[in-house]
Amino acid sequence: MKVGTKSVLFGAHCFFIHPLFVFIAWWKLFGFPYDIRLWVAFFVHDLGYWGKPNMDGKEGETHVELGAKIMHALFDWKFLNTFYDLDTGKPIKVYYSVWGNFSLYHSRFYAKKDDANYSKLCVADKYSICLEPYWLYLPRVILSGEIKEYMRRSGEKSKFKGEPINKYEHMKLCTETKRGWFYAMTSYLCRWVNEHKDMKEDKWTPEQ
Repeated sequence: MKVGTKSVLFGAHCFFIHPLFVFIAWWKLFGFPYDIRLWVAFFVHDLGYWGKPNMDGKEGETHVELGAKIMHALFDWKFLNTFYDLDTGKPIKVYYSVWGNFSLYHSRFYAKKDDANYSKLCVADKYSICLEPYWLYLPRVILSGEIKEYMRRSGEKSKFKGEPINKYEHMKLCTETKRGWFYAMTSYLCRWVNEHKDMKEDKWTPEQ
């Protein structure tokens, strides 16, 4: 079973735990999510990890695409324009991708790659990890095996390289203890959320 599949089933992105914490995070940050489309986004945005051989590698970073396709298919009904296929001449109707992008850009790295704004879902998604206690989060990522990749990329080799990590976080990211890594990771994410909850430009995330 691929690590991404295990993550969705019982790991960091567990389909019945992670969406709950994203919901709580959204409520704390932006108020109660009355729009049912938000609830769907909370559930589907990370389903794309299913079948991925890694979490933060080339394949893992594309996990956002499945949730975006689902949200776009379900909720983006506003018509944009009709274009015509150059080969067949058949009309192709194009619709705005408001909800598709809402899910797609919950990844700050994907948003940076597309030169786009991260979405509010990105902020809630990051904050949700900060809300989880270590005793609930760590056993899942250990069981799924994700922790091996996360800690292998820690310290100087981390996905946080080039970002404003403070001395405490750097020390903990370089530690060999799982709990130390967890506290450093959540410390950084909490600072990122606090800095970007008002949707200001993301100058912390480097281009990859």
